[in-house]
Amino acid sequence: MPLLKLFSREWWVTTLLVFAATLMMIRLGIWQLDRLTHRRTFNAQVAAMRMQPVLDLNQNQLADLTTMEWRPVQVSGKYDFENQVAVRNQYYGNQFGYHLLTPLFTQGMAVLVDRGWIPAEGNSTPEDWRKYDQPGDVTISGQIRLGSGKPAFGGVADALPADGSRLAIWNNADLQQISSQLPYPVMPVYVQIDEDLLDAEPPIPVQPQLDLTEGPHLGYAFQWFMFATILSVSYPFYVRRQESKRI
Repeated sequence: MPLLKLFSREWWVTTLLVFAATLMMIRLGIWQLDRLTHRRTFNAQVAAMRMQPVLDLNQNQLADLTTMEWRPVQVSGKYDFENQVAVRNQYYGNQFGYHLLTPLFTQGMAVLVDRGWIPAEGNSTPEDWRKYDQPGDVTISGQIRLGSGKPAFGGVADALPADGSRLAIWNNADLQQISSQLPYPVMPVYVQIDEDLLDAEPPIPVQPQLDLTEGPHLGYAFQWFMFATILSVSYPFYVRRQESKRI
């Protein structure tokens, strides 16, 4: 059928809607391919870092740690319990609570350590957390993690108190802001202690469960491209059929 017929007075609105819907479907397909690329990049980063030997933070403080998320590390030092903070809205199974982030001194610098989960009940103030103190020298093993501010979708950003007081309970593990209220230099990453399945006493180390598959993105992209093709190809035949009925 002539192309101009699709833009006749009777059909031009419908044609524009079909054209817009087709473009939207193509864009959704491209978006899914972008998500697949990001997921593959993330999976490759995790796999590459987890294959690296254990990094000793006592000997490699000058390394660019921000490029090494998920790499196994170990570090020795003493905890500073006076300046530890907690991240709220954390779960252990179905139990609600916090994660304790405690500075660990090591050779003139500190690194924040996620010591694990504690229950919310009975732990609403920093004084309550002191029952979990581990005095003296400690050696911990875990993996490098990057901090995070407010999530892109949902969540609440943290703000330091206007009166200059210390914020003890945080919505996010925002290392930049947490470090700004500490009286000493802090590494730009934190250490998440390795999970111990036999450890049931708070603070309980918890590691995130990562899905390192490629997910459904490729399939979704194919579906959106297929829908766009079906719509764009079938619409002219539909218009032609409707016009033929009038003859």
